[in-house]
Amino acid sequence: MMVLSIRHRTAYRYHQAVQLGRHRLMLRPRESRDLRLISSAVTISPQASLTWAHDVFGNTVATASFEGWSDSLTIESAVRLELFAPVWPEFDVAAAAARYPFAYSDSELTDLGALAVQQYVDPGGRLRSWAYEFVAGRPTDTLALLQDLSMGVSRWISYQSRDDEGTQSPVETLDRGWGSCRDFAVLFVEAARSLGFGARIVSGYLFLPDGDPQARGSSGAGSTHAWAEVYVPDAGWVTFDPTNRASGGRNLIPVAVARHIDQAMPVTGSFTGASNAYRDMQVEVSVTA
Repeated sequence: MMVLSIRHRTAYRYHQAVQLGRHRLMLRPRESRDLRLISSAVTISPQASLTWAHDVFGNTVATASFEGWSDSLTIESAVRLELFAPVWPEFDVAAAAARYPFAYSDSELTDLGALAVQQYVDPGGRLRSWAYEFVAGRPTDTLALLQDLSMGVSRWISYQSRDDEGTQSPVETLDRGWGSCRDFAVLFVEAARSLGFGARIVSGYLFLPDGDPQARGSSGAGSTHAWAEVYVPDAGWVTFDPTNRASGGRNLIPVAVARHIDQAMPVTGSFTGASNAYRDMQVEVSVTA
């Protein structure tokens, strides 16, 4: 068990005062058997009224509403939590799903819905062909296939941190041969879906317990982390971090799960003002024991 503190600060500056629109915040980690929140607080300047809700995936979402005008906006989240995830997780897979290919039950397929359907255009089935290269045989071990696919992403794609907004499509990532953690996660999820798995994107924080310089995806200033989960009957949602060639959530703090990466953005919002009013944005993230 680890006790962790997370500080996530997002600051916007404008050349002149603007009217701030509603902002959607996804900053509160998802509690589970492996994660218990001790405290969580959000501080906003200028003052805002906050309303809380859960989205369709069960993520905690805060909506900030503002009055008046301001030339800056600062949103800061402070969290303390306990993380219980095992270093070497064991997965009790249903006998019928232990070997790939297998079929989800009708009720599982209904509940997985769009999570089992590719969300990006795959011209000529290129992504599917790439994913099938990791299928060692028919049948083959299900968890081994998923692990090979996760490892394969980081073998084929070079990691490169990106500060610009947006995410590459899986085919773009394959074409370019490089990407950030969110590009890795999207590629893995879409490849798993192309093989018939139900999969979802996870956004949150990465803790580097040993300060491992080989770990990719930053737990320091300016970065959240993205990874994936695949649904395997009886084992449930199994965690894969293709950026770091890891499975299980021993050093991952999930905040949001989603069908599409755009649904898991930590802070989104708008403002009304001059077209050149926006100046810059700065994000600082720290995860410490």
